[in-house]
Amino acid sequence: MISVWASQRCITVNRIASPNRLYFSLLSQRRQFAAMAATDPGTYKFNHSMIRVKDPKESVKFYEFLGMKIVKKLECPEAKFDLYFLAYDSPKALSHGNDGMDREGVIELTHNYGTEKDPSFKVNNGNTEPHRGFGHTCISVDNIQAACQRIEDAGYRFQKKLTDGRMKHIAFALDPDGYWVEIIGQKPLEETENVKETDVATYRMNHTMIRVKDAQKSLKFYQEVLGMKLMRTVESESAGFNLYFLGYAGKQGTPTDDKTSDREGLLELTWNYGTEKEANFKYHSGNEEPQGFGHICISVDNIDSACQRFEDFKCSWKKRLTDGRMKNIAFLFDPDGYWVEIVQNPRYGDKHKV
Repeated sequence: MISVWASQRCITVNRIASPNRLYFSLLSQRRQFAAMAATDPGTYKFNHSMIRVKDPKESVKFYEFLGMKIVKKLECPEAKFDLYFLAYDSPKALSHGNDGMDREGVIELTHNYGTEKDPSFKVNNGNTEPHRGFGHTCISVDNIQAACQRIEDAGYRFQKKLTDGRMKHIAFALDPDGYWVEIIGQKPLEETENVKETDVATYRMNHTMIRVKDAQKSLKFYQEVLGMKLMRTVESESAGFNLYFLGYAGKQGTPTDDKTSDREGLLELTWNYGTEKEANFKYHSGNEEPQGFGHICISVDNIDSACQRFEDFKCSWKKRLTDGRMKNIAFLFDPDGYWVEIVQNPRYGDKHKV
């Protein structure tokens, strides 16, 4: 098929391209076909979202209170930091028993040694001007009223309680560093109004929200380059913003309605109207000072082929797979400069296992 296509293309372009230029053009096309054949975006997973934390004991305690468990821990004393990967892993969890990189809905907590002893240290939660960018993570729960009451009874703070404001169906809790954690219900609000119990084993790490400057550029990147599907769109013309929820279809497939609260591994893009027209407008990636949010991470079936595929898409790189000492991870830039980590899913091979 490729040779037939190539010969037809050769007839078309032979009059305008030199032999050398044509050769390298066809070589590039063949490499792209080969890379696409060797990696299947349908197997990719939105694995985790990384945030920096001041005191890992307090942060781990909070997320464990929400029902998450440490599924992987990486200690790097020579570099003076540790990584904690937390996720839902009860028998009711979507990825129960899976390797830390073979699942979705993971939160990575990065702790740089000594920050817990520094009274002046504070992370950037992404929601304060002029350093806005990352918005929140989101937990979906069985009975939202009971879940919020449980969080409040434990002494944790809220950015927005369920009863605050006009939106009575969502709440925002605050983790120990002040990051926003949205709480949404898996059932209609009226159905759980008088329910007093909540089971953390049924919770889901539903989505991560980032703000984007140009919705169309971001949608193209996450769909065409990273292979995600648009699961849901919320248009709020009166408030001047749209929300786009993307993710990998996986076993659950693409939803036929707007119900996505039972899922994990969604990425919410928030676009405020008009930002795409402002030449100097830019969101904070979380990796410049003041730091906070670090990156999202995609686990792939074949990291060598996936990175070649991204190369063929002419992606911008923070770190190629071959750069530096760590040859098992890569980092792309999305259109807003957010970092996207690429790792090998061990389900498909352990050559570059993290």
